[in-house]
Amino acid sequence: MSAKQEASKAEHKTKKFGKTERKIPHHTQKAKKFYPAEDDAKPRKVRKSIHAARPRKTLQPGSILILLAGRFRGKRVVLLKHLPQGVLLVTGPFKVNGVPLRRVNARYVIATSAKVELKGIDEKVVEKVGEEGYFTRDKAENKKGEDQFFSQGEKPEKKKMNSDRANDQKAVDKALLTTIKKEPHLMEYLGSTFSLRKGDRPHEMKW
Repeated sequence: MSAKQEASKAEHKTKKFGKTERKIPHHTQKAKKFYPAEDDAKPRKVRKSIHAARPRKTLQPGSILILLAGRFRGKRVVLLKHLPQGVLLVTGPFKVNGVPLRRVNARYVIATSAKVELKGIDEKVVEKVGEEGYFTRDKAENKKGEDQFFSQGEKPEKKKMNSDRANDQKAVDKALLTTIKKEPHLMEYLGSTFSLRKGDRPHEMKW
């Protein structure tokens, strides 16, 4: 039996003081002599819940997208796959406009009506690229102490491209280029960059 249950069952004593009687509580029911100087903060209940991201209907695999933010803003890319939490896996292809395999937030993308068939692409390669740890870089060991002091004037080492990532890029590009070359003017369309000029009304444009 716990201490709280014993305290609740403990009976109080009655003592006579003259003509009156007083009820004296059990020692387990008495108030504490010491209290904390500051009130302990009670953790609040988290009422938010993680909702599964719902992609837009226009964001279908194979559709050509326009990037609105980031290093390659204005470039046109091909959507390969939907990743969790509203992230998209896209590629240029790299040989056409220099955009490699990368993840993009679906909020910063405009979907166009143009599409490319993804029949020849190896699905195993796309699944491999879509895994969580694919794009994480290997952290370089930071030099400390004397090594850090003597290496201040040295030029930083160039980052080497991962051979596996390059092979995956070539495999995806090879399959895409065969279908892109069949469509007239599609190569030039993907190679051109999108931009707005003075007087353009994007809300009235048909993508």
